[in-house]
Amino acid sequence: MGEIVDIGRRIELVPMDPHGQDITIGLYCQELDEGPAFLVHTYSRFEGAQERISFVVDAMCVLGGMVLTQNGMLHFPCWQEHQMACKRVFLEACKLASSTIVEAPPLKILDKKTGLNITVISDKDGVYQVSAEGEGKDKEKRVAFIAGGLMKLGQMVEVKDTLDKIVFPCGDMHDEMLGLLLIRAPNVRAVLREQDMAASRGVLAAPSQQK
Repeated sequence: MGEIVDIGRRIELVPMDPHGQDITIGLYCQELDEGPAFLVHTYSRFEGAQERISFVVDAMCVLGGMVLTQNGMLHFPCWQEHQMACKRVFLEACKLASSTIVEAPPLKILDKKTGLNITVISDKDGVYQVSAEGEGKDKEKRVAFIAGGLMKLGQMVEVKDTLDKIVFPCGDMHDEMLGLLLIRAPNVRAVLREQDMAASRGVLAAPSQQK
């Protein structure tokens, strides 16, 4: 009889990885002594599956500023869970082909809806400030919307009496992760719908049913 190993609680799932022969990849969370750590795992025995998992793990380190433990688990430098943001980092990593050269997105985007250049500036206290440059109406309103999108995607909190300043609950800097979330913040409603749909249809197949 095979040994049953507790790999943690599953928090996200890619039912069919288009860049990995449609294998199923799950993201699991475990509580270590230091804090939450994450495991990217597949039950697939398909040749090349573990190489695909290694790519996703490495991509998450770049896109989310995450760190690898000696046993191959991922964690944030602050050792906090940041679950919603971690799920987004995982999903974005799985969208990349294994041949991709992965780079952390900058803290600046072009907002296609308004034509404004959106920039996020960080300070030493862990506070991020969203600003907009360019010709366009309702700059303050758009800045507040994007700041709100970042708060939803990253479970961040607003600095009191501001509409453009936000901070992670841990108080630490997570520039790589925020750069990734910034890409999705202008269309946050669609992103949240995508996550809800993925959660509703995601079912982890038994090992015997995996490729």
